[in-house]
Amino acid sequence: MGNDHTGYSLKLEIADLARSLGHEIIDVGTHSSVSADYPVFGRLAAEKVLSGECERAILICGTGFGISLAANRMPGIRCANCSDTYTALLSRRHNNANALALGARVVGVELAKMIVEVWLNAEFEGGRHTDRLKMIDEDMQV
Repeated sequence: MGNDHTGYSLKLEIADLARSLGHEIIDVGTHSSVSADYPVFGRLAAEKVLSGECERAILICGTGFGISLAANRMPGIRCANCSDTYTALLSRRHNNANALALGARVVGVELAKMIVEVWLNAEFEGGRHTDRLKMIDEDMQV
């Protein structure tokens, strides 16, 4: 998990939920509500996924957008900024998202928990979606 200062409180709630669902949490920070730069923590969490130390990342900033941009700059990261459960579900099923971004100023705690639970439990469908992901990866190497 990675977050800026606006995502700190929500991260604590989401980490508790993820643990209750049997997931181990590696928290790359920030560890307080003191102003912090989301690109730093988006990148740190993405690096954990790319190294194989973590299977997936959950990222939180004010809107979810900035931290998702930071993570998505790293080849191999597919970070979905979600504010509803349907998008979270399909980001896993169709896009094999390996990072989820949430906006602490956009979604309430209970909705965020529902989004995270759906996202953590969803599986990639493969098939035609694998071919589409390959197309995206090829474009990234141009």
